[in-house]
Amino acid sequence: MEERLQQAELDDLWLPGDPIASAERLAAAAALPGRSELVRAELETQRARALGLQGRFAEAEALLDSLEPAFGRLEVRVLLERGRLRGAEGRQGEAVEVLQEALRAARRDAEVDLAVETAAVLAESDPSHAEQWIEEGLSDLTGTDDPRTLRWGVVLHELRGWARFTDGDLAAALVSFEDARSFAEEVGTPDERFATRWAVARCLRALGRNQEAADIQRRLAAERPDEPAVREELEQLAALREPGTSDRTPTIES
Repeated sequence: MEERLQQAELDDLWLPGDPIASAERLAAAAALPGRSELVRAELETQRARALGLQGRFAEAEALLDSLEPAFGRLEVRVLLERGRLRGAEGRQGEAVEVLQEALRAARRDAEVDLAVETAAVLAESDPSHAEQWIEEGLSDLTGTDDPRTLRWGVVLHELRGWARFTDGDLAAALVSFEDARSFAEEVGTPDERFATRWAVARCLRALGRNQEAADIQRRLAAERPDEPAVREELEQLAALREPGTSDRTPTIES
C-alpha cells in the first residue's frame, strides 16, 4: 500500500506552463485503482493548485475543503495550497498567515521537503520578510540529504539573488546567483543549470563585467540557439560594444 505521494511521480505529472493539462493528468492519477486514500488526497491538493493557476479559485477552494479534516502530511499540503490560492487572489495577508501555519505543521511532523517548499512560497508572498524566509528555508535544508529536496536550494538562492539585484546590491546578488549555480550543478535539472548560469551572466553585465557575461551567454547560445533570453542578452552586450555606445553599466531592468 502506498504511504505517500512520491515526488518523482508528481514531477512527471506536472507540465510546467500548462495547468489545464496538469489538472487533467493529476485527476487521472488520483482515479487509478489501488490508490491509498492519502495518496489520492495528496494528488487532489495538487489538482487544486493547477485549478488556481487557471484562475478557477472557487473550484480549487472547494476541492481543498473536500479533503478536510486533514492531518500530518496532507494537512501541510492543504495549508500550503490554500496559501498559494490566497496569494494568487491578491489576499496577501491571509496567504502569509496560512503559509506560516503550513510551515509550523511541516516542521512539527518533520516534513522537510514541504517545510522548505513553504519557506520558498513565503519568500515570494511576503517580500518584506523574504530574507528571513529564505534563511529559514536554507536552514531546514541542512536536515536532509535527499537530492530532490536539496533542489529547493536553487530556488532559494535565486530568490535571494533577484531580491538583491532589484535592490541594487549587485555584488551580493552575484554571490547568491553563484550559490544557486553551485546547487544546480550538484543536484539541479538541466533547466535549472541553464537558468542559474544565465542569471550569473545577467548580473555580470549589470556589474559592467561584459566580457565575462558575453562568454557565458555564448556558451548558453551554443546549447540552446533559440533561447530568447540569451539572444536578448547577447544583443544588449553587442550594443555596448558599438561605437558611440557607453560602456557604463546599464540601468537595472526587471
